[in-house]
Amino acid sequence: MGSSNQVVKKESTPLRDRNDRVVGSIIALGLIMLVCWWQLRWGIYHWYLDDYPSYPGLRDARNPAYLIKASHGAVASENELCSKMGVDVMKQGGNAVDAAISTTLCTGIVNMFSSGIGGGGFMTVRIPPKSPGESSEVWSINFRETAPALSNSSMYKDNPISARWGGLAVGVPGELRGLQEVHRRWGTIPWRRLVEPNAKFAVGWRVQKELARRIQMFSPLMMNYPDWRALFAPQGKLLKEGDWISRANLARTLTIIAKQGPDAFYEGPIADALIEKTHKTGGILSHDDLRDFRIKVDRALEGTYRGRKIYTNHAPGAGPLLLQMLNVLENYDLAERTALNVHRIVETSKFAFASRTRMCDPVSANDTERIERMMTKEYALEIYANITDDTTHPPEYYHPEYDVKPDHGTSHTSIVDQHGMAVAVTSTVNSVFGSLVLDPVTGVLLNNEMDDFSVPGTPNGFGLWPSPYNYPEAGKRPVSSTVPSIIEDPDGSFYAAIGGSGGSRIFGSILQVLVNLDWGLDASQAVEFGRLHDQLYPLVLDADSVYPPEILNYLKHLGHNVTVSDINRIAAVVQLVVRKDGVIYADPQNGRTH
Repeated sequence: MGSSNQVVKKESTPLRDRNDRVVGSIIALGLIMLVCWWQLRWGIYHWYLDDYPSYPGLRDARNPAYLIKASHGAVASENELCSKMGVDVMKQGGNAVDAAISTTLCTGIVNMFSSGIGGGGFMTVRIPPKSPGESSEVWSINFRETAPALSNSSMYKDNPISARWGGLAVGVPGELRGLQEVHRRWGTIPWRRLVEPNAKFAVGWRVQKELARRIQMFSPLMMNYPDWRALFAPQGKLLKEGDWISRANLARTLTIIAKQGPDAFYEGPIADALIEKTHKTGGILSHDDLRDFRIKVDRALEGTYRGRKIYTNHAPGAGPLLLQMLNVLENYDLAERTALNVHRIVETSKFAFASRTRMCDPVSANDTERIERMMTKEYALEIYANITDDTTHPPEYYHPEYDVKPDHGTSHTSIVDQHGMAVAVTSTVNSVFGSLVLDPVTGVLLNNEMDDFSVPGTPNGFGLWPSPYNYPEAGKRPVSSTVPSIIEDPDGSFYAAIGGSGGSRIFGSILQVLVNLDWGLDASQAVEFGRLHDQLYPLVLDADSVYPPEILNYLKHLGHNVTVSDINRIAAVVQLVVRKDGVIYADPQNGRTH
C-alpha cells in the first residue's frame, strides 16, 4: 500500500496537466449543478400499461409497455438494439452466456454513460441440471473494479471531489476479465464472433433518446473539451436523437480485443494509452494494476423464500441485503397488497439499509461474521420482532453504525435460453459518464468506482461518520447495491432472472418487483408498478407519483415522511425475465425474445 504522500505530491495531483486542467473547473462549477438539475428534472422512463386500469400503480403512462412472451429464450436489457443482438446470438446457436457477452458489450457502446469495458460489475450464472433429478449449479462472478495498488484510506481527505471526477477516481476495470472468464467456462460461440459484431457496430449508429438526453445535459463538457467534442459534437454542434455517431477509436480497440482476446486490454498498447490518460488526469492506475487484476468466482450466495431458491451475489454486492429482506418478509402473511403489508416492506428495507452500513469487501475484512449473520433466518427473526405495525421510527431505531455513500447508476441484463441456462449481469462505470476521463486513443470511457468508497473526514448532516469498513485500500472493492439474482421454483426449475440499475435503490426495487409477482402481477406489471424508497437518510419515504394514494395516506398516518416524486425522475430500472407454465415472459424495458 502506498502512503498518502504518494497520492498528493504535486506531479500526480489530479488535473495538473494543462490539457486536462479544465476538467477540474467544470467539475467544481458547472457539472455539479448540471447533475443536480438532471436528477431533479429527468429520470429513466417507466412505461405503464394502459391495459390494466384496475392497478392504480400503473396509471398515468408516459409511454405504453407490452408484455413480451416467448418459448425459447429472452433477453431483457436497457437497450433494444443490444437486446436484439443477444437474441440473434442465441438464434445462431449460442447460449445465455454468449448472449450476455454480446449484449453487455453492446450496451457499453450505445449507452456509454452507464457501462462499458472501462468499468466492472457482477454476474450470476445458472447452469441447468445435466439430467432429471440433478440440481443446477449457480455461480457468482465478481468483476467489480478494484482500488489501485497506491490507494490508501486518506487519499481523498483533502480533495474529496477527486474521488468523483478525474484520473484519481478510476478503479481497475474488470468487465472484460469477467466476460472472458464466463466465456472460458461456459461459452459456446468463439470469442471473436461475439466481439467483432460489436466492433463493427461501434463504427457508427443513430443516437437514441437516452444518449441524446445526456449529451444535452452535459453540453458544457461535450462542447468545450476536445476528447468529448470530437465524439459528441464533431461538427461544432451537439448530436441529437437520430444523428449519426461513430466511436471509431473504440471500434479499433474492440477489433484488437476480438482477435487477441481480453489480454490485449490489460497489457500492450491499449493498456499503455489508458495508463497515460489516467496519469495526465491525476490518476495512479499502473500497468501492474491492470496486469494483476483478478476476478472472483464462487458458488452463488443461496437463500430461500417461500419454497423458492434465491441465488445472488456475495458482498460487497447487495446479495446479503436481498436475502435479509426476504427472510424477514417470510414471517408475514403477504397474500395481497394492503397498506399494512406495504408498511412492513418499507420497515424491512429500512433495517436492510442499516445493515448496509456494516457491509464491506470481505477480502479486506478481518471479521466477516457480521455480514454472514445479517442474511440468516435467525437474524431475520430479530428484525421481525422489532417491526411495529402501528408506527415507523426515526433512523437510530434501526441501528445504523456509519454513513455509507450512496452508489450510482448501472446497466443490467437478464437472459434465459431454451435449455434453462440463465444469466443476470450488472455492469457499470458508476456515475453518468464515469470519471469523465475519455481516452481519445482507445475510445474507452473510464469508471469512477473509487467514488463508492467512504472518505474519512467529518460526519454527515445527521451525525453519522463515514464507514471505516468501506475506506479505500489497495486491491479492495467498494460496497455496491447491485444484486443480479436468479430464482428457482421449489422443484428446482428456472423461475426468474432479475437485476436492476439505479444505485442505492436497486435492491429495494428488486424486492418490490418480486413481491409484485407474488401479488399476481405479470412480469410487465410487476416491473412497472410504482415503488417506494426509504434509505434512512435523508428522512424521506420517496414515493413514485403513480403509487396508490390511499396507501400513501396510510403510511403518513403511521409516521412516514412521504414525499411524492415525479415518476420520470432518476430512479431504478429493473430488468426481469420470468418463466411460468412453460412460457417465458420478459419485462417491457427493451426486452427481446425468440
